[in-house]
Amino acid sequence: MNRLAHTYSIVAFDPDAGQLGVAVQSRYFSVGPVVPWLEAGVGAVATQSFVEISYGPLGLDLMRGGKTAQQALQSLLASDPERERRQVAMVDARGNVAVHTGAQCIPHAGHIQGDHFSVQANLMARDTVWGAMAETFQGTKGDLAGRMMAALEAAQDEGGDIRGQMSAALIVVSSATDTPPWGGRLFDLRVEDHNAPIRELRRLLSIAQAYKKLQAAHEILDKRDADIGLAMRNFASGIATFPSDFQSAEETFWFARHLTEIGAIEAALPLFAEAFAREPVWRKLVPELARVGRLPQAEAVLQQILAQ
Repeated sequence: MNRLAHTYSIVAFDPDAGQLGVAVQSRYFSVGPVVPWLEAGVGAVATQSFVEISYGPLGLDLMRGGKTAQQALQSLLASDPERERRQVAMVDARGNVAVHTGAQCIPHAGHIQGDHFSVQANLMARDTVWGAMAETFQGTKGDLAGRMMAALEAAQDEGGDIRGQMSAALIVVSSATDTPPWGGRLFDLRVEDHNAPIRELRRLLSIAQAYKKLQAAHEILDKRDADIGLAMRNFASGIATFPSDFQSAEETFWFARHLTEIGAIEAALPLFAEAFAREPVWRKLVPELARVGRLPQAEAVLQQILAQ
């Protein structure tokens, strides 16, 4: 069944980070399961306009089998009698890009293909939308997720979908061919229905990026002879990355617990105090965690923690 996912999107490859991504927004409920298709170590596809979803899984199948993005797209277009209604972009794990905007896509419709990326749009308020996306993506510094997010914001600032906004998605996977299927999805963010999905997607991306920094802090603590100062700086950077409306003491509590586990009790105590002040329930959980070995069972240590 054709789905009418008229929209704007970007597919991109970051050769330095070894990442593939798709970001999309549409006046369409839950665009995330329809337009973007990605597989770590294989490629990424955006299929939109009068959507033929099979371009996604079949395009990935062809690229997994060794076809370039261009070869995969041309093969699928050749067997599609309604190719002129399609808008499809692909990028493979080597950074090759291919894109097609059919002559029967609803204006304003078009695309720009650049170095390791393609932006495409249809049913837009202006014919300058995809140009704004390309210019912003190329001119933005930072990681692939942030650059694609900036491209979506530029599209919306330029007028975006003539019908308005509804849903959005941003997905990033590793391009490494030896990546296991369960380990290659770096970001997978979706806004199903919102009056400002781009703004909400930006908020979700900030949260996801914050958690990645916190994870890096925990990984430092897992190392032998852990650098406590470096871990604390990564933790502080992660907390600062959360959007201002994100209120949770859990991340602080678990980092304090991890510090305690490796014997850095003096560094942990102020963090326990902060967590207890913000969400008192964590104080109640201290003896329960000690009972199952997730906090030291020594009474003196527990009393130090509970005294905060």
